[in-house]
Amino acid sequence: MAEIDLPGSGTHRLRDPEPLELPGTATAYRTVFAAAHVVADPLGANAPGAPAAVDWDATLAFRHHVWSLGLGVADAMDTAQRGMGLDWDATRQLITRSGAAARSVGGRLACGVGTDQLAAPTATLPAILAAYEEQLDVVEAAGAQPILMASRALAATAQSPDDYLRLYGQLIGQARQPVVLHWLGEMFDPALHGYWGSPDLDRATETVLALIKEHAGRIDGIKVSLLDADREIALRRALPAGVKLYTGDDFNYPQLIRGDELGHSHALLGIFDPIAATAAAALHALDAGDLARYDALLAPTLPLARHLFATPTYHYKTGIVFIAWLAGHQDHFTMVAGAQSGRSVPHLVELFRLADRAGVLPDPDLAVHRMRQFLAVAGVEA
Repeated sequence: MAEIDLPGSGTHRLRDPEPLELPGTATAYRTVFAAAHVVADPLGANAPGAPAAVDWDATLAFRHHVWSLGLGVADAMDTAQRGMGLDWDATRQLITRSGAAARSVGGRLACGVGTDQLAAPTATLPAILAAYEEQLDVVEAAGAQPILMASRALAATAQSPDDYLRLYGQLIGQARQPVVLHWLGEMFDPALHGYWGSPDLDRATETVLALIKEHAGRIDGIKVSLLDADREIALRRALPAGVKLYTGDDFNYPQLIRGDELGHSHALLGIFDPIAATAAAALHALDAGDLARYDALLAPTLPLARHLFATPTYHYKTGIVFIAWLAGHQDHFTMVAGAQSGRSVPHLVELFRLADRAGVLPDPDLAVHRMRQFLAVAGVEA
């Protein structure tokens, strides 16, 4: 049995990997996307403010891993460090390359459409619309479903809810297939404070619902990341028939996906990057009506997710990549923009412990070896 001495908690013995039933096919009753991270080039100049240097082979290999489990990939999202080091030139390449990879295996792919090529923190509404349109063209050319991401520029520029309604209405009308809307709370990005025209979430919800009801036939769903299960359920129940609620709630996803007598959420989650195999097995158990197995698989992942997305939540990407390295999905713990420094040593030590408890480290010996490497660099003997 693999074990390691962890600072602050003594000897930790890792659990043996649990066999998982992985049919490799999409779930029958939920549409599920894992928001995937990018793998940096460890020899690239990935310093803060520098253009992103990406290891494309490793990045695409991880997407193939997700597709092999029957999950969809949500790409070029905040998990891929949009707005935190992944510049528009690298994002354009990511969308194009992921589109080709998805077509090669029949994988489901949705990609973020944003405005992050704009240089200024504020811009005119026509310039914001043009930026969205440019990115929409790239996503559609790649064959991916568009996710209309929340825009920092729009949050800084819009003067009223009507500005959101007009701009989004134009974009939705131009898209060649039903879009996914994107409501990202300020805990994920403080620059999105007051999105949809008001810091009052009840008023913002009214605006979102007005937009969806006006364009229901051209909206596949809305991804909601507010970390508020009750608010998500209330919005889900208010949506027009046929419009999905994609949970982005990394604190409460098991109950939201499981649902109740009035419905359930679908999923577009950053936490499904590190727990992809476990999530796939749990969702197939849910399809089969085995609620006990579903709960047993996902319950241990919840403490991991809540630690991973702890305040400041926007640094969760560091933990995502750390687990990917420990699990063997990449050969290093280096990130675009040097974001590997976004979490402390104690935070990552606890993340290691929780990742093991959640059963998402498939090779315990490799995980221990890499954890010892990390601690040695940090000046800690293990």
